[in-house]
Amino acid sequence: MTRYIQRHSLLKRVIHGVHTVACLALIASGTILFVPALGRAVGSDVVQSVRMLHRVFAVVFISAPLLGMIVAPKGFVHIMKNFFAPWDADDKKFMMLFPKYLFSPKKTHMPKQHEVKSGQRLADGMLIAASVLIAITGVILWAGRFVSPEVFRTALMLHDVAFVLVTFIMCAHIYLGAGVFQPYRGSVRLMFGDGRVSEADALYHWGHWADEELASGENVVEA
Repeated sequence: MTRYIQRHSLLKRVIHGVHTVACLALIASGTILFVPALGRAVGSDVVQSVRMLHRVFAVVFISAPLLGMIVAPKGFVHIMKNFFAPWDADDKKFMMLFPKYLFSPKKTHMPKQHEVKSGQRLADGMLIAASVLIAITGVILWAGRFVSPEVFRTALMLHDVAFVLVTFIMCAHIYLGAGVFQPYRGSVRLMFGDGRVSEADALYHWGHWADEELASGENVVEA
């Protein structure tokens, strides 16, 4: 029997999955709209269809996290507490070692981490900021004829900047979260599986959090 810790609830996994699909669809459709050569290659009719799909997925992209906040406000508060938790010595050491860890994970001993790693807090902070910016500017662009040309041009520029940021961060997120990076192999099940992490993996990746969960036993299951 192997012990597992239930790390993510079903609701969190569903919202994350829906939001991820919407984000990837927006990146794909946005690339066609963002790169003129691609637009010319697929033709004006396809571009118009892509533009409509882009708006549909934009609604999903904005609605999914808002729905999660409404349905599970305590979960949102918990996420925010982890996000803004003060950094301790292990958090700082983790960030200092992370570049080396990316290139030689087997030879780099990383310090224990809490429920959300310090590096993930930085990445998530940038992703949230870029997502909020892309959502707000997207709504302004959708409003088009109701705003001044100056506001529209500014929103378009910021939307493009946010698009590049979101695309870059999502690539890094997939590289780590999908387990392409060897030490994170199998972690895809945390959001696209049963949400459980084995005791060994939990202790390796989130030592402080794992110690607390194993001590309480509340979210510990055996399989």
